[in-house]
Amino acid sequence: FHQQPRMCLSCTESWSWIGPQKRRSMGELRPALSGNRYLCRSLFSTCRFCSSFVFQLHTDLDKGDSAVKYTLSGDGAGSIFTIDQTTGDIHALRSLDREEKPYYTLRAQAVDINTNRPLEPESEFVIKVQDINDNEPKFLEGPYRASVPEMSPVGTYVTQVTATDADDPTYGNSARVVYSILHGQPYFSVDPKTGVIKTALPNMDREVKEQYQVLIQAKDMGGQLGGLAGTTTVNITLSDVNDNPPRFSKSFFHLRVPESSAVGSAVGRIKAHDLDIGRNAEVEYTIVPGDGGNMFDITTNEHTQEGIIILKRGLDYESKKAYTFKVDATNAHLDPRFQSFGAFKDTATVKINVLDVDEPPVFNKPSYVMDVYEDTPVGTIIGAVTAQDLDAGSSPVRYSIDWKSDLDNYFDIDPVEGTISTNELLDRESIAQHNISIVATKLNSPVLTSRVAVTIHVLDINEFPPELANPYEAFVCENAKVGQVIQTFGAKDQDLPSAGQQFLLIAFLLFKIPDNTAGIVTKRGGFRRRLQEIYLLPVVIEDNGYPPKSSTGTLTIRVCGCESDGALLTCSAEAIFLPVGLSTGALIAILLCIVILLVIVVLYVGLRRQKKKETLMSSKEDIRDNVIHYDDEGGGEEDTHAFDMGTLRNPKVAEEKLYRRDVKPEIKRGPRPPVSQDSADIRDFINQRLREHDTDNSAPPYDSLATYAYEGNGSVADSLSSIDSPAVDVEEGYDYLSEWGPRFKTLAGIFGESETQSDSNSSKTH
Repeated sequence: FHQQPRMCLSCTESWSWIGPQKRRSMGELRPALSGNRYLCRSLFSTCRFCSSFVFQLHTDLDKGDSAVKYTLSGDGAGSIFTIDQTTGDIHALRSLDREEKPYYTLRAQAVDINTNRPLEPESEFVIKVQDINDNEPKFLEGPYRASVPEMSPVGTYVTQVTATDADDPTYGNSARVVYSILHGQPYFSVDPKTGVIKTALPNMDREVKEQYQVLIQAKDMGGQLGGLAGTTTVNITLSDVNDNPPRFSKSFFHLRVPESSAVGSAVGRIKAHDLDIGRNAEVEYTIVPGDGGNMFDITTNEHTQEGIIILKRGLDYESKKAYTFKVDATNAHLDPRFQSFGAFKDTATVKINVLDVDEPPVFNKPSYVMDVYEDTPVGTIIGAVTAQDLDAGSSPVRYSIDWKSDLDNYFDIDPVEGTISTNELLDRESIAQHNISIVATKLNSPVLTSRVAVTIHVLDINEFPPELANPYEAFVCENAKVGQVIQTFGAKDQDLPSAGQQFLLIAFLLFKIPDNTAGIVTKRGGFRRRLQEIYLLPVVIEDNGYPPKSSTGTLTIRVCGCESDGALLTCSAEAIFLPVGLSTGALIAILLCIVILLVIVVLYVGLRRQKKKETLMSSKEDIRDNVIHYDDEGGGEEDTHAFDMGTLRNPKVAEEKLYRRDVKPEIKRGPRPPVSQDSADIRDFINQRLREHDTDNSAPPYDSLATYAYEGNGSVADSLSSIDSPAVDVEEGYDYLSEWGPRFKTLAGIFGESETQSDSNSSKTH
């Protein structure tokens, strides 16, 4: 086999020239062609711009009689490449792309056309797709973004761009890329080989221009004419540096502030503008020491970068009407590279005019303290307050006492002069200090008021004599020695305590102790209880007030028996409670007395309760007949057994025959007619009580039981009174009274004598 080259039909440059003797079979491709033609340099390559013919396979066994048939197999056989079975010409069915597949491996064979018997062994060959410049450079990461600090020197690195070319970098210049700037000069430059972008101008200012758009081109073929090119955009931002100091918009600021502005409040704002941004534009404000440096302060608003002027002290239009001071504005974060340009600060002058405000009166003191003696006559002036209107108009001031601070109206004030006087008699022992509030009001502006606190101390006068602090009782031992202290005591005085009290006494010696107490000491020994058991010691207590007051108190001193060491043995009942040592026998006696007293109290309370339960007829509402009370003591239990008192209250037992239980009467008398249970007076009484309970709004809402001890006119024992006795004598004997026992002999004698008296005495009431 050998390959027979063919002429190229379309290529126009760098081809070999062949003479006419080798132009066989040209008529098969293009019959009109004639003359010399060019062939592709590679016998095994084809061009995408050439004809679909690739090359021809030929065997020496082919005599041109069409007895040989050519076959093709391998990569793309039948789909990309085809062969003419008679001539052995191989054609491409479509355009080939090296970037898609650079190599194809094929196998060819010559066989007998009749018997299909191989005439030669199968031959393998490789078709290499020759690269041409058919791919332009591409920027895979574009568009690009970059930043560079402003004021950077020439040649400062900005960023790097990279373009890729799909062509074969090993063959020719198809993949050799060269970078250039199409737009963005003269600010930036790019390295042709590496694509590194750098600054090309010095001192580029962000405040002048911040954003730059640079167009970068990448061209293959080494940048030669005819090469393919690709472009990308690079957006470059100048980042800020602190290259600008703050600047005030004007050099003089004029502010107005009311004098009533509160301390700590904002009274004005000023601002210095900085062309930088972010932290480079942060401004700090300071007040230059001077006229207003002590009255005002200034802070920075972190959001607006304004200087806020703060009032440090209270303003007074009447004292000073204007303040002038200077304020410096500086950057908080300085860049040392630019400090050589000068001081990064600016100064402005601030003038603040104080505006007059109608203010309330002002007292000449923040508070007042006054003293007055108790019992001072009403109307006495004890002091005065003064307030002034400091405004330009100087309005008159009127004074008054806040009634809430003087509810009892102890004091009064002159509305014009401000003098305070007493309105009631003062008593230090009741109220030692009064706290009142004085109100000052401007006459032309009643709503403008001010207040001041006035403390009035009530001074003590010596009006109470001193007295003993407690009812002291002391004891002295029989074996007491001369000069022995037997008791200490103190004095009290309702007046304020003075420097000390003076004590004068008789019989015993008295000495003073620094804490307003005194001690009693014996002047002699040898006390005897059998001679004198109790000593009453008068003590004169005198204060040192003016005028001095004194009183006399009596101390009870008991003589007791003591042991040799001073322990108490025996004493009177009153002395055992003194704070001295007691013996065991004395303590037992005390406990026994206490127990006996408790038992007596319990018995007394029990008897009182039992007595209250038995007195059922003690109600004021009891309706009964007039009863004559005889001061005659009965027979006790004998009377109880002699007559059943229950018959006086229970009408039912009246039906039974009652007899004495201790003495059997000789003369039997018939029972008195019983009282009917359906008596009209009892029914009326009960109905009256029912009506009262029904109309009583304070009665309980639930059912209740009311019990009445009512004695009607029909008592089975009849009335012992003679009030209702008839005016005429009635023949009736009272001998049966003697049958009731010895306790009724007195009544029998009284009524027996009445029968023997004359008719003139028959109407007398007993």
